[in-house]
Amino acid sequence: MKSMILCPLLFFFIFACSAVYWMKTDSLWTLHRFLNRQFTAEDIIKSNTGIFLVETTEKLEPSPLAVCAIESTARTYPNRSVYFFMKGLTKDMTVTESSFYKAILLLSSIENVHILPLHFEDIFKDTPLDPWYQKVNPAKEKYWAHVSSDAFRFAIIWKYGGIYMDTDIIFMRPIPEVDFLASQGAQVVNGAIFGFQRHYQFLWDCMSDFVKNYKGEIWGHQGPGLITRVIKRQCEMPVFKGTEDTTCGDFFILNPQRFYPIPFPAWERYFQMYCLRTYVYGSADIHMCFGHTSMLWNQSGDPTWDWWNSVFESAGWPYEE
Repeated sequence: MKSMILCPLLFFFIFACSAVYWMKTDSLWTLHRFLNRQFTAEDIIKSNTGIFLVETTEKLEPSPLAVCAIESTARTYPNRSVYFFMKGLTKDMTVTESSFYKAILLLSSIENVHILPLHFEDIFKDTPLDPWYQKVNPAKEKYWAHVSSDAFRFAIIWKYGGIYMDTDIIFMRPIPEVDFLASQGAQVVNGAIFGFQRHYQFLWDCMSDFVKNYKGEIWGHQGPGLITRVIKRQCEMPVFKGTEDTTCGDFFILNPQRFYPIPFPAWERYFQMYCLRTYVYGSADIHMCFGHTSMLWNQSGDPTWDWWNSVFESAGWPYEE
């Protein structure tokens, strides 16, 4: 009789503990269901409010810079969901707190961050990119991780609306504009970060150009080169006066100072002692723009560059506990 009572109690105790565990790790539960194809992105992504990042390689441990970028975004936009898609996530993985990657667990503990597996066939479906993806051979592509990332950003914002950003961008404050591109300089409009409402025609035009003029062997041709080409067809290249933004039709092209307070060729200045107010406080966010992150972190994930009292270190101050 005693065992008949204890068994149901034990079962209830295990069930209750499991429920509490999953409630505390809601993002991991979401990821678990995605990996097992129990639902798709359409089931959780709300139109025009998401912020999207992507890892198109197979690696499963995001760099410290990527983690910082995602956390800064989540904290800057506490009322919006941040979606980080990772190509390396597969359905045969066991999602538990003890066995999964540390960075994934860290990011999943942030309430508005969702880690999702990347399925290109789902992202490109019903877009001009679908027939291109069916034909392309990733093994023969010189810059597959980059061109697939370029394709992803156009398709994901076309489908859901919101903001796309690279994983080397650190937010300092929200961007008030809804429909916008970011200029990198006088001759280049970059796709490192942009925002549009769902089904915005400009994005469809970009996807059409992506396929029609595809040259994946040329670095940047499918990214900033593509956006600049489409801008030139629809408007004149922006001419900035001081720190003012400009427009193309009914969307903004934001001043380089908004995202590139230190130009890309001078990126080492992020690790020198400079006035934080001069380089950072005037920006909506910082595009760190490192082409070779191995220069900054070694294989164990420890920093290899001394950034004590640097602009880069100071940019992280708002996110320290």
